[in-house]
Amino acid sequence: MKSFDQSPPAESVAAVSASQTVFPILLALSFSHLLNDTMQSLIPSIYPMVKESFHLSFSQIGLITFTFQVSASIFQPLVGSFTDKRPQPYALAVGMCFTLLGLVLMSVADHFNIVLLSVGLIGIGSAVFHPEASRVARMASGGKHGMAQSLFQVGGNAGSSLGPLLAALILLPYGRFQVIWFSLVALLAILILSWVGGWYKQKLGTVVSKSGAVAQESTLPKGTIVLSIGILLLLIFSKYIYMASISSYFTFYLIDKFGVSIQSSQIYLFAFLFAVAAGTFIGGPVGDRIGRKYVIWISILGAAPFALLLPYVDLFWTGVLSCIIGLILSSAFSAILVYAQELIPGKVGMIAGLFFGFAFGIGGIGSALLGTLADKTSIEHVFWICSFLPLIGLLTGFLPNLEKKR
Repeated sequence: MKSFDQSPPAESVAAVSASQTVFPILLALSFSHLLNDTMQSLIPSIYPMVKESFHLSFSQIGLITFTFQVSASIFQPLVGSFTDKRPQPYALAVGMCFTLLGLVLMSVADHFNIVLLSVGLIGIGSAVFHPEASRVARMASGGKHGMAQSLFQVGGNAGSSLGPLLAALILLPYGRFQVIWFSLVALLAILILSWVGGWYKQKLGTVVSKSGAVAQESTLPKGTIVLSIGILLLLIFSKYIYMASISSYFTFYLIDKFGVSIQSSQIYLFAFLFAVAAGTFIGGPVGDRIGRKYVIWISILGAAPFALLLPYVDLFWTGVLSCIIGLILSSAFSAILVYAQELIPGKVGMIAGLFFGFAFGIGGIGSALLGTLADKTSIEHVFWICSFLPLIGLLTGFLPNLEKKR
């Protein structure tokens, strides 16, 4: 059923757009993802300055993280579900306006509550960006859905690693007010996403003129779909809790166990993040060729032997194994997301919002819980416990084979 403004359902747009891959749109989305996640990653980078300026406790610092994560996580499936029914071509640009406002407020905040408001606005911008950008990437994929999602996500990985570097070069030496310069990054993203929105609007017009664009319906029983979504969320849980242990605490692990310097530990972390970016890009195209379920098998369960071995090896092999784990494990998300979208046709935005939001939220919560566990035990004990998480990949065996179903 069409919405009241006569915009066609978003899944119909995807059906019409499936003939040819539109690489300019995919590259624009990937670059915008880089800009978006660069701005997001500034938030933890300013914690030392904010803590000193407002004399905050660690609990208040945690409240900042919580505010950002809640606003970014909870709203994503809501945004995706709404735009599934009523497509909004310029929602991406509007969402980035929230991020712009949040950055400006963060740079001039003179009270703790203003800081909370600023990170909340940035979180809302992220909540609009991820499900909508994922939908447009699928529209522009030309049927190569895994490749499109991987290209989109690798921009985010690059931005997440770039943000702390820019913060070290700009914010830490010159103060929190310099966040205002990153509003120019948000303005650039708004311009790019406005252009993408124009392309999206044109596609909406194309669907109106084509009577053959009919939404697909799943042929699987409802119980199978619910079970499959639950399994996929558990796989996301295992992946992002494990990734949180590396991204948040790997440097402390190396320093504590092997006595390396802070600079050396950062090099090992950079190598891991580089492997994650490479794996993210590889996973999608491979899934297009051999099937999503096989990539999920390989990515989650395939990392298990290396993860189980990691706590027992020397420094050299710790570096090697961490890169192998990052490369294998990071290839899963594109395959999981596209598999879920094919599992429930016609709910592209809702599924993207659900999985992006869950991944984002569980990673943040997991990082906090692992830190508490490390305080009570040791950082080495945390890595030993996390080494068992990839075994959850065994649940992949219960997923239906969608290629055969189609």
